[in-house]
Amino acid sequence: QVQLVESGGGLVQAGGSLRLSCAASGSVFRINVMGWYRQAPGKVRDLVATITDDGNTHYAESVEGRFTISRDFAKTTVYLQMNSLKPEDTAVYYCTARSDLYGFLNWGQGTQVTVSS
Repeated sequence: QVQLVESGGGLVQAGGSLRLSCAASGSVFRINVMGWYRQAPGKVRDLVATITDDGNTHYAESVEGRFTISRDFAKTTVYLQMNSLKPEDTAVYYCTARSDLYGFLNWGQGTQVTVSS
């Protein structure tokens, strides 16, 4: 089992920055891909960004050029640096982990990001 704990959310003005962190524990050796999703009120949970073991990244078009996903050397913590935040970035942000062998592993509990205009 893999456990994921997010931190770093909060309230920020439009144009500001926040950095989210997600620490993985448990069977971390199973993790091949980590990523971030977000869910705004009344909307579906959408992909924000992912990063693979090899460091390959993928971003949603809406955050490309503003957000950066990264992992620490041990590959047990994933970060999401969010710059030039917009009110439409307001959502609960969820960390996730996936295994090439086992598939989806888990969601974190979520962290609220609120961007005021």
